[in-house]
Amino acid sequence: MCNMCFKIDKISTTTTFTVQYKDCIIVVKNVPCLECSVCGEILFSNDVSEKLEKIIEVAKKLLQEVAVIDFARAA
Repeated sequence: MCNMCFKIDKISTTTTFTVQYKDCIIVVKNVPCLECSVCGEILFSNDVSEKLEKIIEVAKKLLQEVAVIDFARAA
């Protein structure tokens, strides 16, 4: 169920997840998600959320100005 409009109709797709950490920008592309077909809210499964957290932790250790990571290759 969508957390924004409380509709059930969702579409499986991929998205780009971006987070800023200190002076770095970490971009994870091709992240599997569900998108609400009504309002566009993006939802991640628990499994994807856990993998994203691990990817971000590894990227933080690299401390580059910009890190672009492909989810499928890193997960």
